Amino acid sequence: MKINIDRFVLFIILTIIIAYFFPQWGSKSSPIPLDTIGEVGVSLIFFFYGLKLSPDKLKSGLKNYKLHVVIQLSTFLLFPVLVLSAYGLAKTAALPIAQQQTLWLALLFLAALPSTVSSSVVMVSIAKGNMPAAIFNASISGLIGIVITPLWMGVLLQNTSTAGYDLSDVYLKLLIGILLPVVLGLLLQRWGGQYAKEYNEYLTLFDKSVILLIIYKSFSESFEQHIFQTVHWSDMAVISVAVLGLFYGVYFLIGKIANALNFSIEDRITAQFCGTKKSLVHGTVFSKILFAGSASVGIILLPLMLFHAFQLLIISAIAAKLGKREA
Repeated sequence: MKINIDRFVLFIILTIIIAYFFPQWGSKSSPIPLDTIGEVGVSLIFFFYGLKLSPDKLKSGLKNYKLHVVIQLSTFLLFPVLVLSAYGLAKTAALPIAQQQTLWLALLFLAALPSTVSSSVVMVSIAKGNMPAAIFNASISGLIGIVITPLWMGVLLQNTSTAGYDLSDVYLKLLIGILLPVVLGLLLQRWGGQYAKEYNEYLTLFDKSVILLIIYKSFSESFEQHIFQTVHWSDMAVISVAVLGLFYGVYFLIGKIANALNFSIEDRITAQFCGTKKSLVHGTVFSKILFAGSASVGIILLPLMLFHAFQLLIISAIAAKLGKREA
């Protein structure tokens, strides 16, 4: 079976390497205003997201409510519950307490994130799943995540030594930086929606460029303050196994739930593909707000980036196989 490595994953690796050798460009003393550029870029990402969001498709997608409930509960409830239940087993004794806590935050942050949009829809299309339902759930997940993800993180952060987590401040930043641009995009869809669809490839390239910029900024600060020196290769292996186990655990459970609810093969594919995805776009954006000022953002993003790479590799292989089935 041929597995194609997504080029974006390779660019992420290259970005981290650049951050390792040239962290000064992303430091707080850098003359390049990467924080400001990133904030403007993020707002534009979600403005274009609003331009491309189809209200008609969202309305038509409401009919298959059982499928939608399974996908959204898997994304925002099943993932966090599995991570919370495995907390005692996931502790790494070799790490200092503060480092354990950071990695624990990183895993819960991954679990609390919304699903992806583009890759979910593309993979469901390749596997011949329920496309309208995939578009609906992928689109609505990001909007739900604006509310749910900070709530999940607030539950943990308010019970740890992490200081300065103000939920009202977080929601204000999300409202201004994310929700407001989405609403503005929806309002201007009548005039700019067609252009957004026509130039979708360029907008996707812009999205990925902003994400790479945020990743560079996060990792350069972590490298400059030597945050990763306490993370050994054995710890990386443990994190990778945990991330893979989380993915396959959710994929398996969604399959069982879909069979119990007598889903068609198309609906089961959509449930498993959309319900197991986590958004790197939302993760990098939310990390800037939820963990603002923290030098450990690089470590917090590490499980998410590993999960992103694994989900693309695994789901693309499964989608290719399912796409060859007889009608």
